[in-house]
Amino acid sequence: MSPELIEQAGQLLDVLRERKLMLATAESCTGGLISACLTEVPGSSDVLERGFVTYSNDAKIQMLGVPAEFIDQFGAVSEQVAGAMAEGALTHSRADIAVSVTGVAGPGGGSVEKPVGLVCFAVARRGDAAKPSQQTYGDIGRGAVREKSVAEAFALVRSVI
Repeated sequence: MSPELIEQAGQLLDVLRERKLMLATAESCTGGLISACLTEVPGSSDVLERGFVTYSNDAKIQMLGVPAEFIDQFGAVSEQVAGAMAEGALTHSRADIAVSVTGVAGPGGGSVEKPVGLVCFAVARRGDAAKPSQQTYGDIGRGAVREKSVAEAFALVRSVI
């Protein structure tokens, strides 16, 4: 984890703490890196309610309630699945805000439709529909895709605070 990501995590935690908001994460391609960055900051337990690492499709379905039809129709890397992941994280937690990420970090696994570096996100506040988005980082290396995804997740959470 870069020092910049840890600094961003600390700043985000401070704002969430000030506003008395709890956060949940639902991660696929980042494999828990969002939660790891947040928990690198002392005192994060009063803000980070829980984190779901749902790397497999079955985990997305079982832990977050992502409809299997979404995965079949749109693929695991899609705005629809990211939205369902964020909403599922809220349903299965006491958090006020949830952020999700699912993507193709590489080096393999990409396709013409879903190239390496495509990452789908969603952020949701309790009572509101998830707001999905996507970024295409390109084939910049697995670690770089994952770190850029963490920074984007932090930005998305800040956008709904």
